[in-house]
Amino acid sequence: MLYHLLVPLADAYGALNVFRYITFRTAAATLTALFLALVVGPALIRRLAALRVGQPIREIGPDHQSKAGTPTMGGLLILLSLGVSVLLWADLTNRATWTVLVVTFGYGVLGFVDDYRKVRQRNHKGVSARTKLFWQWLLAFAVAGLIFTDPSFDGQLQVPFFKTFTPEIGWLYVPLAAFVIVAMSNGVNLTDGLDGLAIGPVMISAGVFLVLSYAAGHAEIADYLAIKSVPGAGQLAIFCGALVGGGLGFLWFNSSPAQLFMGDVGALALGGALGAIAVVIRQEILLGVVGGIFAVETLSVAIQVVWFKLTGKRVFLMAPIHHHFEKLGWAEQKIVVRFWIVSIILALVALSSLKLR
Repeated sequence: MLYHLLVPLADAYGALNVFRYITFRTAAATLTALFLALVVGPALIRRLAALRVGQPIREIGPDHQSKAGTPTMGGLLILLSLGVSVLLWADLTNRATWTVLVVTFGYGVLGFVDDYRKVRQRNHKGVSARTKLFWQWLLAFAVAGLIFTDPSFDGQLQVPFFKTFTPEIGWLYVPLAAFVIVAMSNGVNLTDGLDGLAIGPVMISAGVFLVLSYAAGHAEIADYLAIKSVPGAGQLAIFCGALVGGGLGFLWFNSSPAQLFMGDVGALALGGALGAIAVVIRQEILLGVVGGIFAVETLSVAIQVVWFKLTGKRVFLMAPIHHHFEKLGWAEQKIVVRFWIVSIILALVALSSLKLR
């Protein structure tokens, strides 16, 4: 909104020329989202507490009963800060921005319904897994199909650490892209089990994709780095910046001991956002490196379920894997910080792939 209001005036007022630059608007979006989250957060917490929107705690597993009743649906704070910031600072004629916004808030609505049912029914079940997956796949396939039918789509898959290996996958791109979005959404959701555990890697991943989006949207930089040039992708740097800012504001209240939980409204939405960004800028495989924490969390659940059905025994003391470490006696804060450290390492590896080929 501000972009469209102020850029036309830049020729008359030279100082406004700064609004033309994506780098400036990315920084502004980050600070705007952070400010909004910090200002709105206390009021939202009070409102959720008054409505008794408390987090149901599962009776099995590590003892988290002390957290029972802590307001959930904190993802609303991130989505509010993110949405307002993007609308203020992004180019609203940009197709990539709207694609990612639709996925983010579409998954956010699904997560909100899930959280609402959990709160209303006072249990952790919410929307059935089958129903949730149906809507996730439907939206993901719609977005993947939209990208596939774009005239600029070339059907080549970008493989990290390989400069010339870009296999042509054609229509197979659609199910692959849909899988990336759905898998990342559920990966973040599974990771969201300890105070600050999910939001840290989400912000780190968003920071990496901020760089990648800017590079993909700049033809000369993309050519130099031998990555796909995606017209308009640079605007997603603003989205990523707003996501980092909103995430930082949420972490202010979510750090241990948490005053506010993310809930599915946040986890599903933020995971979907990361998946959608990766798909739009054609870095689907690299997302598996950047979001390695989410991949491991998801795999730990899959391995646990499959192995238990085959043998009647468990591989982990409890899945997702962060609960395994809790069962081993690790302190919650230690698990969170160590997962963040691993996420930072994976982010550096992913960025290194731009030159190590």
